[in-house]
Amino acid sequence: MSKILQLFILSLLLVTTFAAPTFAQEGSEVARGMGEELRTPISQPGSVEDMTLLQDELYRWNKVMDVWFMLMLVAFLMLFIKKFEWGVCLAVCLVTATSFISYCAIKQFLFGWEWNQGMVIMGVFCAITAVIAIGVFLGTIRMWQYLLAGALFAPAFVLVEWWMFTFLKGVVDPGGSMLVHMMAAYWGWGVILALREKRAFDEPQNSTTHSVAFVWLASMLLWVLWPSFVTALLPADQVHWGMVTCYMAGLGSIISAYIFCMIYQGKVNPLVYTYSLMAGPVAIGSPLLSVGPWGALVIGLIAGFISTTSFIYVHKRLCKAMGVLDVMGVNNLHGVCGIFGAIAGAILVAGWVNIISLIGVFMISIVTGLIAGFIIKATRGVMIELFADATDFDLWHPEPLGIEDGVVTQNK
Repeated sequence: MSKILQLFILSLLLVTTFAAPTFAQEGSEVARGMGEELRTPISQPGSVEDMTLLQDELYRWNKVMDVWFMLMLVAFLMLFIKKFEWGVCLAVCLVTATSFISYCAIKQFLFGWEWNQGMVIMGVFCAITAVIAIGVFLGTIRMWQYLLAGALFAPAFVLVEWWMFTFLKGVVDPGGSMLVHMMAAYWGWGVILALREKRAFDEPQNSTTHSVAFVWLASMLLWVLWPSFVTALLPADQVHWGMVTCYMAGLGSIISAYIFCMIYQGKVNPLVYTYSLMAGPVAIGSPLLSVGPWGALVIGLIAGFISTTSFIYVHKRLCKAMGVLDVMGVNNLHGVCGIFGAIAGAILVAGWVNIISLIGVFMISIVTGLIAGFIIKATRGVMIELFADATDFDLWHPEPLGIEDGVVTQNK
């Protein structure tokens, strides 16, 4: 196994060494070429002039709808814990509402933004980042506190956005490897470090074939829709490039996640694989326009390896060492692959500014997450049971049969 792993890594390094300069050069020519001379009606750089503001707005309308759809699919991505399925869906709805509303209120009343497609897209970016973040501590807080979590998350997102694109200059992150994925993972980790809910380690998180099928469906649909997410704020003439590199990165992680599931465990763990197959689209967020198709494929192959390794070998050790449980393993997909994407963007085009941005995003996310976590802990009170739909829902009843450790059992 070790020889296969060494050969795989060596081949990727060779391909990256010879291919990356060409792809970086191609990317920089498009990103820094004619686009600096022409701008779209909403002041986004492009290589051709848009016809009308209406055309640009209609184009973005479709992207807004796709990203909202992706946001709701994230609920199904987390819908595998038996006896805690309705709660996941309700938590997603609640945190979505308050994070979006809070973000837009901050932007309008404090920064003077007008209501347009750009603000709506950024608002839903904030909301989807918050939804990913709650996956770290999902099931360990009271249901009403997801409203509070969304409201607390929005100002933290605005702060990270300011750090990356106002305070710093030249950060490369068009698809959100840092702004969305890193922030989601480490804001959520800040919360669990403050909560210190030890009982989460002991609560059964058994899944069923049916519940895991929801995860498969959600991950495959998210994979298909991902180019809309990473290109939502790009001018129309650069969308095609972003779509191609996103899909190539995604195909890379589909392949490498399977290979390393088989190398590590001999069989495919469906939960590990359904998450890790999206590692490429997460990592390509920063270098989206700085590579060509084959460079994107290499990034996806490496990201799939990183995510699968993190799920199988790093997750339990890290959680045990820190004394907290990352419930959905958000760090293993969004955290580590977001970091990898930021570093790839730094190597290919941005240089040290991306590294500085990465460090700042990590620190801001952890600190603001800690603050939010202490507020949530202070208002939570005593939770008798974790990961339980029965606590919050009428008409809930246990399934007559369950599966624990592969054995069919009778629920009581």
